[in-house]
Amino acid sequence: MLAAVFGSADPADAQEPPPPIPRFVVDLHGTIATFPADPNLAASRGLDVSELPGAGLGGDVAVHVYPFKYRAVTFGIGGRVTRSRAHRTQTPESALRPVTERFTYIGPQLSFNFGTGAGWSYISAGIAASKWSVVPDGSTPQPPDEERLKTIDYGGGARWFAKPHLAFSFDLRFYAINPSSPTLALPAGPRTRLMVFGAGVSIK
Repeated sequence: MLAAVFGSADPADAQEPPPPIPRFVVDLHGTIATFPADPNLAASRGLDVSELPGAGLGGDVAVHVYPFKYRAVTFGIGGRVTRSRAHRTQTPESALRPVTERFTYIGPQLSFNFGTGAGWSYISAGIAASKWSVVPDGSTPQPPDEERLKTIDYGGGARWFAKPHLAFSFDLRFYAINPSSPTLALPAGPRTRLMVFGAGVSIK
């Protein structure tokens, strides 16, 4: 009988520890970008502030590699590609123009990760250049729409692996974008912090 009691306790005592954070992960997210209704942004493109589209949708792809761990922190390096688009139409009676707004960022990432291979949270940041265009439909992009702007991205998120190789994940990220340069006809664009929220899946 004692053998039966101790034998029944063995499985609980022999529970395996949770797996470590894997060597790599790929994130695939749909995103919402909070494009600002900023009068200075409108002026930098020769627009009325009422023509700015506002919030937009997009996508984000990120690849992360986790080369080493120190105590509770697993360090990650990688990169991400983010694209967002917003469009505003106008009524036929309006004197306002329909406008399309686009944001594109490609840059490296350094992350600090906390948890196990079953699920973990992270904070991350990177610095690169972005392009931010705000163009009336049918018009030619102006110099500020083509300029590459120094951008710092930072944020965090989490991943939960309900299946061995597939997780639900989300990411909240901010892009601190430098002002665009003034031209002979247009003033400089504003310094902006763009917020982008993403959610989707992660694959390891």
